[in-house]
Amino acid sequence: MHPKPEIHTYFDEATNAACHIIKDPSSNVVAIIDSILDFDAAAGRTHTKHADMLIDVITRNGWQVAWILETHVHADHLSAAPYLAEKLGGKVAIGSNISVVQKTFGKIFNAGTEFEMDGSQFDRLFADGDTFAVGNLNIAVMHTPGHTPACVTYVAGDAAFIGDTLFMPDFGTARADFPGGSASDLYTSIQRILGLPDETRLFLCHDYKTKTRDTFCWQTTVAEQKASNVHVGAGKTQDEFVDFRTKRDAQLDMPKLIIPSIQVNMNAGKMPAPDAHGDVYLKVPINKL
Repeated sequence: MHPKPEIHTYFDEATNAACHIIKDPSSNVVAIIDSILDFDAAAGRTHTKHADMLIDVITRNGWQVAWILETHVHADHLSAAPYLAEKLGGKVAIGSNISVVQKTFGKIFNAGTEFEMDGSQFDRLFADGDTFAVGNLNIAVMHTPGHTPACVTYVAGDAAFIGDTLFMPDFGTARADFPGGSASDLYTSIQRILGLPDETRLFLCHDYKTKTRDTFCWQTTVAEQKASNVHVGAGKTQDEFVDFRTKRDAQLDMPKLIIPSIQVNMNAGKMPAPDAHGDVYLKVPINKL
């Protein structure tokens, strides 16, 4: 029987993103998955309201942070990993294919030779099949590329944190048209996730409601996804999925925060180095995305 970790989720309606705290049931050790740094794009200002809420919860409960985990380089919100690590401790980690993302987007953003493209900004890079511990809770890493080359799923007992692969069954799947993305790889990765036991709880990174559902949701199961996911459920083939996903992605606009998000998140949540006056700037590539 798989252990049942405690999961505490904090949803940010501004970015439709879910941040999860996973707790070892036998100790006070936790990991934070997919943290959120508030960002006012119009003003170019960051805020830490969401991160401070996590800090308050963790501090009040006497929890100890072992890991600050990213499922991938997010294109729709900024990571608060450096801020949380400074306040709470914990190692910042992501999948080892982050170097592919850095090389791809490093060129798009003209990052320069000073930007290392080997993932060294992170404390730990996970290979497919790696395991690590949150207290006495063992977590396994599955590479699940497609949405991005560096996407990973974290499997802990009866729970899996799947980032942007699947959404709620009534909403479907993540897009695969960002540079380095692949609808074919996404289908293969989804099948890996759906190969977990039917009762496995799946925790999502995003939810957007639907025409028939007016509440935000971020938890489903393998069985529910296999039976009724509108994009890949009920035995849809890879060819059917790739054809659908490719046509749908061609109609989608880029996420509102993709320009700041990618630059910051591929750098482990760190802002670019300040100039001689201590000011920080982000780049806007023209006609590149």
